[in-house]
Amino acid sequence: MTTDELMAEACPLIRDYGWAYFFSPGTEAKGKELGLDIVQFYVLGRGGVLGDVEASVVSSAFGYFNPSMIQQMWDSASKVVEPRDAGRAYFECAAELGRLRFAGLDGVEGFADAAGAVNEAADPTGLPLYAGFRAEPLVDDAPGRAMQLLSVLREFRGSAHLLAVRAEGLDAKTAHLINRPNDAAMFGWSDDDVPDSTLADRESLARAEVLTDRIVRPAYAVLDEAGATALMTGLHQMTAALNP
Repeated sequence: MTTDELMAEACPLIRDYGWAYFFSPGTEAKGKELGLDIVQFYVLGRGGVLGDVEASVVSSAFGYFNPSMIQQMWDSASKVVEPRDAGRAYFECAAELGRLRFAGLDGVEGFADAAGAVNEAADPTGLPLYAGFRAEPLVDDAPGRAMQLLSVLREFRGSAHLLAVRAEGLDAKTAHLINRPNDAAMFGWSDDDVPDSTLADRESLARAEVLTDRIVRPAYAVLDEAGATALMTGLHQMTAALNP
């Protein structure tokens, strides 16, 4: 399996399942324990790795949300919980979901080792949200660490993609809503905010995908055939376990 073949198979699964803990029942319960609703906990928890910063900093790192939505959630939630505390609690929710879903899977430890090697090889320069998550300590147990790494590698490619989108001259809202026009409200936008994308926009987005692969490729290239196999074996087991 070449590095490009590995990325073509692995990255879509990491994208689609790395956020599995964001709105899980366990995460929602932890948020309520802290005095936050699920959306407040998402914004403060995911953005909390950036520290006690202005909402505009979080908005720039998240990229695709209406900044006014992020400001409302961040400002209200940070009055209740310190951002770094929320960030660590949120990351622990990833570990808890891994313990719940991955216990007993024989490929989890191999995935955690391989994903850890990719994470160690990744260059966080220019990727602030990924850099924040990468700096957080991982739990020791394989099921919990595997889910945390699944999420961290999602932040890696997601941050790289946002950088690539901007490098191609696209604004983040346009880039996101080209592919997800029906999700505007989820990200704080009204129907009137959905742009009429042009062929040039779509071509720029396609180039951004290629550039994203170029950014993340060196990290995945550290895996030999055995490492790539371990990553995919564990990843397939884990994604199956995360399906309802």
